[in-house]
Amino acid sequence: MLRLLRHARRHSTSSSSSAAAAAVPLTSPAFAVFGANTGVGKTLVSAGLVASLLASPSPSPSTVAYLKPLQTGFPDDSDARFVFDRAPALLRRLRLAGGGASTRLVASNHTLFPSPAVDPLPERQDTVVNYGGEEGVEEKALVCRTVYAWREPVSPHLAAEREGMPVEDEEVRWLVDRWLAEEDGGGEVWKVLETAGGVASPGPSGTLQCDLYRSSRLPAVLVGDGRLGGISSTLSAYETLLLRGYDVGSVILEDRGLSNDRFLLSYLRKRVPVHVLPPIPEDPKDDLTDWFSESSSAFSSLKDSLQSFHSRRVQRLNSMQRKSKYLLWWPFTQHDLVPVDSVTVIDSRFGENFSAYKVKDKTIVPQFDACASWWTQGPDSNLQIELARDMGYAAARYGHVMFPENVHEPALRCAELLLGGVGKDWASRVYFSDNGSTAIEIALKMAFRKYACDHGIIVDSEKDIRSEGSVHFKVLALNGSYHGDTLGAMEAQAPSAYTSFLQQPWYSGRGLFLDPPTVYIKNKSANLSLPPSIMHDQLSSCDTCFSSLTEVFCKTRDTSSAANVYVSYISQQLSQYAMSNNSEHIAALIIEPVIQGAGGMHLIDPLFQRLLVKECKNRKIPVIFDEVFTGFWRLGVESASELLGCFPDISCYAKLMTGGIVPLAATLATEPIFEAFRSDSKLTALLHGHSYTAHPMGCTAAVKAIQWYKDPSTNSNIDLDRMKLKELWDSALVNHLSSLPNVKRVVSLGTLCAIELKAEGSDAGYASLYASSLIRQLREEDNIYARPLGNVIYLMCGPCTTQDICTRQLAKVHRRLQKLN
Repeated sequence: MLRLLRHARRHSTSSSSSAAAAAVPLTSPAFAVFGANTGVGKTLVSAGLVASLLASPSPSPSTVAYLKPLQTGFPDDSDARFVFDRAPALLRRLRLAGGGASTRLVASNHTLFPSPAVDPLPERQDTVVNYGGEEGVEEKALVCRTVYAWREPVSPHLAAEREGMPVEDEEVRWLVDRWLAEEDGGGEVWKVLETAGGVASPGPSGTLQCDLYRSSRLPAVLVGDGRLGGISSTLSAYETLLLRGYDVGSVILEDRGLSNDRFLLSYLRKRVPVHVLPPIPEDPKDDLTDWFSESSSAFSSLKDSLQSFHSRRVQRLNSMQRKSKYLLWWPFTQHDLVPVDSVTVIDSRFGENFSAYKVKDKTIVPQFDACASWWTQGPDSNLQIELARDMGYAAARYGHVMFPENVHEPALRCAELLLGGVGKDWASRVYFSDNGSTAIEIALKMAFRKYACDHGIIVDSEKDIRSEGSVHFKVLALNGSYHGDTLGAMEAQAPSAYTSFLQQPWYSGRGLFLDPPTVYIKNKSANLSLPPSIMHDQLSSCDTCFSSLTEVFCKTRDTSSAANVYVSYISQQLSQYAMSNNSEHIAALIIEPVIQGAGGMHLIDPLFQRLLVKECKNRKIPVIFDEVFTGFWRLGVESASELLGCFPDISCYAKLMTGGIVPLAATLATEPIFEAFRSDSKLTALLHGHSYTAHPMGCTAAVKAIQWYKDPSTNSNIDLDRMKLKELWDSALVNHLSSLPNVKRVVSLGTLCAIELKAEGSDAGYASLYASSLIRQLREEDNIYARPLGNVIYLMCGPCTTQDICTRQLAKVHRRLQKLN
């Protein structure tokens, strides 16, 4: 391990931002020692726990590794040196008191990266101690390390600044990951990481300790405060850890005669063991030998409770695959095609990554969430923490409150941000609901009412309905579209695997569904593909081949030959439908702007959609944009309407709106849409809603996420000059992918990079298993959690995901596709 860590700082400073986190084995228990405050005895607890572990009768840990990532006041104050000095002495006393086998302890202590201000530089310490009779009967090892050390005894963020040795969070995390992953010889290994200061004390970059180590999510040993006021600081520290997703394995604190432990045990309802240490001598000359002896039973109890916690955790994780197969019913999944050992066990999430438990290897592995958990995820690790905190506040302040005729600050602020963002310059009203499919149902009701008013089907003054029984409303939509799983939303989409008799026996497809032209990248250029239904003999290569997607979105195409072809096709289709269906009205246009998601990640020619919107507005057909997938920077801009260059009358949002932490949806509408529902009768109001409309937690999350995405101080991907995301997917890699012989097309836009594999017959389409072996390799060997749409695989990041992370994932896919036969 030492050889690895000697080179780690050079590696981490040059490439930690792009280096994959290491797998953390759960074969070895590992805990992080946090303090409720500075000076509560974290190092005493670490030393006592280490000694108790080394003194355990067989089977017991053969190695205990202690890590102090951040140390100030060095070398006068060195927690690793204290553990190195004390643990062997304590082990001797424990062996003398308890007997047991003879033991040979090999101990070492080393500081990896001292500050330039540290003088003199400490030397590595090594010692070998024998206990009992014959040497070498039982081999033990104690490996103590300090990673970063500063001379001045102040908070690490101050010491780093004053002594000219800054350390980035990723450096610390990278080194901790490698330490956790390192195998220290044979036998059982315990690992103890001791933090600096209190739970919320800053690290060298200013990031709080509880946030700095969150990526590893080590179970915590919380050293509480036995002093007056210690109950408050201990509970504050405990709840701070819980709010960030830590498990607290045990609480341990000094007995100051105030019975803090009894109150804590009662308040925590015995969810967490609380251990009590005798009062710590205040005489600086006391070497604490007697105190440690007196505390041995408490440390032994702490060790046992941590061992029990670890065993329960591993046992539960090991059982989850098997239990999931006979308890759960997964959506969009054929259970017979999912072997038990292929079920992904997710222990937690940190930013863009799952922490996935590998049952076979007994390891926790960071796995890039390449489908953004069904397109919902936007947070990096910082936003995840912010969302958790804000949602906790909203839950505590509001719980849930009813919404009709009421208002609360989260809903009002969320509405203001929506209208000033995705709804800017066109929308005036926000209608909240719970998910994207429901938002679509609401939008359809809005559009149909507006159409009925505009076309004399409803008399505005009284909302009387003329010829109700003979009026049938249909939608204008695109083949390949998908607008949700509820019955009404499914009626508004073209026939597909999702609407078959097997899935929806009531489906009739209430619409006119047009064949859209699509754009894709192949052999390094953007190409236009036109369906057979659109006559395109008059188009030249300059109309169908582009050097980049920028040309595809350019509005100068509005006067091109392609525009004329599109207008002719759209007008012809609408006219023919009107002539053959006298009682049926095209009462709404509904489209997924720019990208069709579930239909296969197709990029629809923006020129076609722009002209379609224009034609419908000319005919007073209300226009609905389904931005459940495309909204909030998914395609590189806040709203896909910016790419199309036109506005809807109604638009639907969900998924990324809350950062993906909780369901919430919103349907935005123009004032004329709202006016179509106004009268003196409640029966003409929009009678649609659900119990959790505009729930405060969801609105609070949306407020945070919406602002976070577009603020360059929190999202470094924002290009301020153009108010777009910077290119996230390496263009050279995208071009290489598009040139592979087994790739049919590539779509790369914003946070999405989709790749359709060349396939024929049953190997193509949603039901295809063609990509199964590739997906299995990506998950099991490359730590990319991908979920395909048939023979279409895709990577999806969040608006805040760094370009380095995107490039690393895309390079893995590229390597796999090069090898794919």
